[in-house]
Amino acid sequence: MSLNLFTVFHLNLAYSSIEEEERFSVISRCYWPLLKLSKDLRVPIGIEATGATLESIFEIDPTWVQQLRELIDDGLCEFVGSGYAQIIGPLVPAEVNGANLRFGNEIYKQLLGCSPSLALINEQAYSAGIIDHYVNAGFQAMMMEWDNPFHENPEWSPEWRYYPQLVSSPSGQELPVIWNKSIAFQKFQRFVHGDLEWADYLTYLGHHVGSTPRVFPLYGNDAEVFDYRPGRYLTEPAPMADEWERIRFIFAQLKGDDRFQFIRPSDTLRFLENSLAGHHLRLESSQCPIPVKKQAKYNVLRWAVTGRDDAGINAACYRAFEALKMNPFVTDDDWKELCYLWSSDFRTHITKRRWVAYQKRLNRFQKKLGLATQQKASPFILPGKTYSYSQFHPQWEIRRCGKYLEVENNQVKARLNCRRGLAIDGFWVHAVSTKPLIGTIHHGFFDDITMGADFYSGHLVLESYGRPKITDLVPVEPDVTPMVGDGGVEICCTIPTRFGPIEKSLCLGWNGELHVRYQLFWNKVPAGALRLWPITLMPDAFDYNSLMIQTHNGGFVPEKFLLQAGSIDHSRAVSFLVSANGGLGMTEGTMLVGDHRTTLSMAVKQSTGYLVPLVTSFPVGKSYFSRVSFSASECDDTTRQISVRGKNPKVYELSLVAKTQAEVQEISEVDAMMIGAVS
Repeated sequence: MSLNLFTVFHLNLAYSSIEEEERFSVISRCYWPLLKLSKDLRVPIGIEATGATLESIFEIDPTWVQQLRELIDDGLCEFVGSGYAQIIGPLVPAEVNGANLRFGNEIYKQLLGCSPSLALINEQAYSAGIIDHYVNAGFQAMMMEWDNPFHENPEWSPEWRYYPQLVSSPSGQELPVIWNKSIAFQKFQRFVHGDLEWADYLTYLGHHVGSTPRVFPLYGNDAEVFDYRPGRYLTEPAPMADEWERIRFIFAQLKGDDRFQFIRPSDTLRFLENSLAGHHLRLESSQCPIPVKKQAKYNVLRWAVTGRDDAGINAACYRAFEALKMNPFVTDDDWKELCYLWSSDFRTHITKRRWVAYQKRLNRFQKKLGLATQQKASPFILPGKTYSYSQFHPQWEIRRCGKYLEVENNQVKARLNCRRGLAIDGFWVHAVSTKPLIGTIHHGFFDDITMGADFYSGHLVLESYGRPKITDLVPVEPDVTPMVGDGGVEICCTIPTRFGPIEKSLCLGWNGELHVRYQLFWNKVPAGALRLWPITLMPDAFDYNSLMIQTHNGGFVPEKFLLQAGSIDHSRAVSFLVSANGGLGMTEGTMLVGDHRTTLSMAVKQSTGYLVPLVTSFPVGKSYFSRVSFSASECDDTTRQISVRGKNPKVYELSLVAKTQAEVQEISEVDAMMIGAVS
């Protein structure tokens, strides 16, 4: 029987390492040969581009766009959509995702006269939350990579990769998914680049021919890597002669082979009637909540907290986003500019020239919105002042017990370790539990030598290659002050480091809210993993079998993940170069962690200091270890040392409040009604 082959060539003139003056060359050397291939051989191909790329091509070479439009009308090319800019959906707020798809569709209709039915997920970075946006934008299916979700779901039948399946959003909307394959497009590239012999490549394709008709993605990746090199890596070889001729050879040979047949990408949906198609699959998992294409070194953190300063520009985009939501006079052009500034291409291998130009454009946009381009230091009480405990609300009890500082009222109690930089030894909310909910799991708690350490809560760690670790786990003498207005308590300290001081403030609200603020007065942030305020759950306080996390990954509705579903460790290094393997988007700035009785509600002010949560959870003997930490920086092949301009610090603000599950359910029902009203 035949193997039905389809292709989707991804076009991106905003490619991170391509200078703007090179774009005409890219169109000539990469995009024109693609159209000529389809026209000459009469084979259907899929072409995907963002609205911004399509506009750029039209500005540089309008005849290319006209030729593509004619091939679409002839049925030889199928255009696949992706939005106005190549943003990473699981890392941006829901409103931005919706606007991005809407603006993209408007440009497609204007320049190509069509509305694509199929969407390619940008960078194949998937979350269940973004499905609603594609459904609402009118797409009939999405294209997502098979390999990584299958790795996390070995119970799936391998046969399912040859047929479209179904995915669902947390709100219940469904969408068919057709499969891309990283191994397949890498094999294609290797043959074209001369690293794979034709006989070996043909054998690989032949292995996918079955006894019944199947669908297979021959290629689903960049067009700019053929007869051109984007210049991301020093090891990139020069193009071979006539690489597009080698691609033409592939199509010609396969077209003449009875085992293979070329179809358009959307034609795969005809196979939904097959008995092996239409299964409802969950592509995300607790171990990999945001699957991405290719190998583990290529994970979602590369657009969040790596690059030249991904965390800094993501915080700036969040500030702009908040300003746009508050301003009733903003225009579609303003929202379109924000989508552009949130593009993934400014967050990886961007050249220095393009990085400088991007920063200028980002600063201009912030000034237009009336925003400061640098974060200011927050008010801070320096240690050294003495306050009588009689100045506090009379129901507060404040005690110094050896190395511990205890602060308590009839609602809440916190015990802080003054020998470890105010690390949280225990945090109680009396109405929720008689046991500490978070704190320090002390050395010796686990009867397992691999867990023979102190596991703190509420501290900071910076690990960089070839340098000693920096932490705030040092002796301090805190300043304890009453908070004016709300009857709370603030505990402050300053911690010297070789990069500059860290100012740390913990605020305990009267009703039990715990707030923490870090200000890093550093002149540089070295390439490394900077993780703040890990929240270590106390095993006796939660039921491991019902333990879960819940947060937004680009959608209006949060996604829920069970923590007892195997071993989870997003912070585990992939290699010496890549410091972590994944994380969560937390795109609305909030996250829930808890069980069927108790929930911790965490919040990060993303517009002040951008952070992504990394979850670690696994059984240890008859107990378990579960922790959420917040990453401000990670290492991968895109990371550069960050120089801090001016005297303004890096500021990070987080908060935590404990609730019963009944309280959380009541809040969720109100939120659901509000979302429904907006929709």
